[in-house]
Amino acid sequence: MYLISIYFDENADNKIRRLIHKVAEKSENRYMIEAGVPPHITISAFETDQVNKVIDLFDCKVHDIKAGKLQWVSIGVFNPHVIFLSPVLNEYLHKLSVFVNETVSCVDNVSISRFYLPLQWMPHTTIGKKLSVEEMLMAFKTLQNNFRMFEGTVTKIGLAKTNPYQELRNWDLK
Repeated sequence: MYLISIYFDENADNKIRRLIHKVAEKSENRYMIEAGVPPHITISAFETDQVNKVIDLFDCKVHDIKAGKLQWVSIGVFNPHVIFLSPVLNEYLHKLSVFVNETVSCVDNVSISRFYLPLQWMPHTTIGKKLSVEEMLMAFKTLQNNFRMFEGTVTKIGLAKTNPYQELRNWDLK
């Protein structure tokens, strides 16, 4: 499985990292830290045997993607194992979802996860993953006590492989 994800300015990145570490400390679930997963929002998840074609397409088209503003406003859960921060699904994120998925779909024999298609996608920044019931409760309590709405800027888009997480290519946005 491959992921196209967006990454954030230093201030937003640091706020999210602090929350990931605080949740890991309080819940004693260190999955996010041990897996080396950086703060991000996944825009598309797909399978392909032609990842080099995806890289070539993004090399050609990434100049069409601009940096954009986000606002994280809520704590969310994918029950039973994932806790995340939810940004507002603004026009920037929606257009980015459409652009990225249209670009990826240009590759032959690609299978895009239906959970990441435009208007079927729940943008989120994972804070804790593979949480037990007890860890989830502690993670939620920790975020409830430490999370406040904040803004950030999307500064980079990247391609990564999962299991284990491995960054393949990153592109800076202007």
